[in-house]
Amino acid sequence: MEKQDAFTFMGYRRTDGRAGVRNHVLVIPTCACSSDVAEMITRNLPGAVGIHNQNGCGQVAGDRAMTLKLLAGLAANPNVYGVLLVGLGCEQLQWEIVKEAIRLQTDKPVEAVEIQQCGGVKRTVAEGKRLAGELIAQAAQCSRVPCPISDLIVGTNCGGSDPTSGLSANLVIGYVCDRLADLGATSIISETPEFVGAEKVLAKQAATDEIGQQILDIVARCEQKFIDLGENIRSGNPSQGNKAGGITTLEEKSLGCIHKAGTRPIQAVLQSCDRVNTKGTVVMDTCAYDVCSVAEMTAGGAQLTIFSTGRGTPSGNPVAPVLKLTGNEHTASWMEDFIDFDTSPSLRQEQTIAELGEALLQMILRVASGELVKHEIFGIGEIAMPRLCNYC
Repeated sequence: MEKQDAFTFMGYRRTDGRAGVRNHVLVIPTCACSSDVAEMITRNLPGAVGIHNQNGCGQVAGDRAMTLKLLAGLAANPNVYGVLLVGLGCEQLQWEIVKEAIRLQTDKPVEAVEIQQCGGVKRTVAEGKRLAGELIAQAAQCSRVPCPISDLIVGTNCGGSDPTSGLSANLVIGYVCDRLADLGATSIISETPEFVGAEKVLAKQAATDEIGQQILDIVARCEQKFIDLGENIRSGNPSQGNKAGGITTLEEKSLGCIHKAGTRPIQAVLQSCDRVNTKGTVVMDTCAYDVCSVAEMTAGGAQLTIFSTGRGTPSGNPVAPVLKLTGNEHTASWMEDFIDFDTSPSLRQEQTIAELGEALLQMILRVASGELVKHEIFGIGEIAMPRLCNYC
């Protein structure tokens, strides 16, 4: 077995010991009403990235807590050097509340502007650009240093799936997750609704009976949420795109999805946006909506995500790079401007899953060291927020 120190990347060592693969200043609106102003601050400001917040006001307590947990987790991600909060002034999630939630996780610098206090859009944007610019200048003083692969937390996701996802791309992801576990790193498998019909298979992979039961429990709770709303999870999953690509049932989709977990024992089951502190393969209880589940894993600390897509999707994430791979030869060529890695040679028996997995592992290390993935080159990065009823 290779020496672990042979697998390193050049990352940003943070004060809490974690390693970032990017060095962003993150601009966070605390509510929907300040989201466009936050975007104006981020615009044409190299070094700054931003999100749109659909929530932050008009929410019941449980839903608001989910929003706060996501925002604080994104801010605490090691890819972020510092944070600028952009508030309105009368929202439920006041910037002081968000700042305190961030402070409970990290000591990184956090600044704030408030539209009602600044006196309108122009003044807020000017002050926001000034504060963000100061944070960017501070971030520029950080240098990349050698970090062991064991510092990596890698999210996994699939979207726009077709049969090649389960037959090729997800098998390659599973191989990489096994390698990461063997090297002391962490991988996350998420999208709880896509375990339905395959949950007993996944539970058998658990390191303990208790963890296995937790997997069964989160799937049962997921199905019950739909029942309580008078809905059937199978009515919206597989999606129309999945069916057009050749997937016929949710169970079929789920059996392909869980290949991403590889074969190593599952060491923990985490709730949405929980900070990941466990090595090896872990499960996070997230929704199946791609841009939301990636955001939830990123809020948990994932520095990057490997994402399989048979049909093709350009979606990314503003905080953490999303490395897109496909097992569909047509998609790899037809949509090459956002596909980073092609696993279709495994279906043509030109390369093995292991050979492709080793190549993907090396690409992950290059991306962790600063190589841009295609959604970053295009400037595509978005999130969706988890909600109390958002499980499909």
